[in-house]
Amino acid sequence: MEVAAAAEVQAVQQTAQAIRESVARVIDGKDEAIRLAITALLAEAHLLIEDVPGVGKTMLARALARSISATSSRIQFTPDLLPSDITGVSVFNQHSRDFEFKPGGVFANVVIADEINRASPKTQSALLEAMEERRVTVDGTTHPLPRPFVVVATQNPIEMEGTYPLPEAQRDRFGLRLDMGYPSAEAEVAMLDHHGEAEPLEHLTPVTDAETVNTCIATVRRVFVHQAVKDYLVGIVAHTRAISDVRLGASPRASLQLMRAARAQAAIDGRNYVTPDDIQALAVPTLAHRILLSHEAQLGRRSVADVIANAIAEVPLPQRRS
Repeated sequence: MEVAAAAEVQAVQQTAQAIRESVARVIDGKDEAIRLAITALLAEAHLLIEDVPGVGKTMLARALARSISATSSRIQFTPDLLPSDITGVSVFNQHSRDFEFKPGGVFANVVIADEINRASPKTQSALLEAMEERRVTVDGTTHPLPRPFVVVATQNPIEMEGTYPLPEAQRDRFGLRLDMGYPSAEAEVAMLDHHGEAEPLEHLTPVTDAETVNTCIATVRRVFVHQAVKDYLVGIVAHTRAISDVRLGASPRASLQLMRAARAQAAIDGRNYVTPDDIQALAVPTLAHRILLSHEAQLGRRSVADVIANAIAEVPLPQRRS
């Protein structure tokens, strides 16, 4: 495979910087969350934003979508939402005397799945084919989705009333997961200034388009990953499956998503090669939501982050050749 040229990687870096500055106009004091969201976009990986209410999860998703001149849709997940509301439905046309397909909300470049865990498991499953295969099958006919195609989902983990936890197969399809966290005092004061007078999203204009993002994604896929770095990545993922604290380790899909995310982060930093530092930095956002702890580990108050930190500590770094 041809390695991405330095000029191509620089173009990716410039595009990522433009998106970052655009989103930062709306999201105050969350540079790391914005960086992870852009990493997911350039890796064409679906993003799960999980945190308490009111910290800007939906705002981040909307700002990312508004920064790109591409199609976007927002699906508010509720208990009465139907699978056909997401995928679309075939309806009979009286004039043509035939069925025609009416696309659902998933037919967009950036799909915001707001409060995804409020819909029933049946409705959640309507996203499975779209997220994995970038297509939708309705009444035996397959419809391709536009590219790029990224689902940005939000959920509130502490709400139990009227929510349905995402099944493991659904969580595994999200390339990265991030926590917004509360803003610092300075950022919260800045938010009062920026958001108190007007709706900041109204003044947000696109800084790039879908074609440019597709070009960036193609460049990211050609960022070089040395065999030793691949072995290191697989070693960390495999370690999560081999310890007693874990009853479900990270899947092979997680290995692939971690490599794609590491490539995207390298390009954002202006490099056409991945380092072990990229793997370590993205291990928690990429792996944590896929790992289920044993009951003993939960009772012992051990966390998934502890498991991943242990894996990073146990797996030896690639040796530099002289």
